[in-house]
Amino acid sequence: MRSQKETAVGRKLHGKWYDDACGAVFAMELIGERWSLPVIRELMLGGRRFSDMRASLPGISAKVLTERLESLEAAGIVTRLTLGAPAPAKLYALTPWGLALEPTMQALGRWSVQSPEHNPQLPLTPVSLMLSLRTMLDPAAARDVEATIRFEVGAEHFDAQLTAGELHIARASPERAGADLVFRAAEANAYLWVFYGKQRLGAPGMTLALEGDRLLAERFIGCFRLPAKQPPPPRSQA
Repeated sequence: MRSQKETAVGRKLHGKWYDDACGAVFAMELIGERWSLPVIRELMLGGRRFSDMRASLPGISAKVLTERLESLEAAGIVTRLTLGAPAPAKLYALTPWGLALEPTMQALGRWSVQSPEHNPQLPLTPVSLMLSLRTMLDPAAARDVEATIRFEVGAEHFDAQLTAGELHIARASPERAGADLVFRAAEANAYLWVFYGKQRLGAPGMTLALEGDRLLAERFIGCFRLPAKQPPPPRSQA
């Protein structure tokens, strides 16, 4: 434990909202500002350019995105990278400590979707969809399922591997090697009806397309389930 004199240096981060030593409260001071969690989420599968993040989060202004990236960088959660050939590019990426937030975000996701107020009709980014699948995977159901999967969501592509009850997902280029299953949709929300709503692939109005073995796809889709909803709060009686 540091001395009181040493910890005073960190007052800009710890204690800016709450005069409280609780670690959970400090976490909210680090990542609880508006737009901080969506920014962290969009970096969870790899570094991204500023312009790409603006495109993924159309509700955020350039000013606010700049401020959030700067504050997260100051906290040690985000870092800046410069890639070389073929063309220099500046990326924002999560530090190892920032990446360690995924289990916390998964726990928050599993907890929050139990609320009857959660609205799955709201827009969903491709990265959010991929992280949702990692969050809602049932390891017991997935234990005996092995597959390589390609997810195509609009212009974004992800390669995944399900093995030993774990789902590994990484960004991918448009060119792809062979995969057991290829799912394709223009928007991320189209996946929800099948993976969580358990609607049949190819049903009328279904916009999620499949390439590959349908039986394997059905086994794969069966590995994902949402936690049960909490009962709605009792109505107040006037």
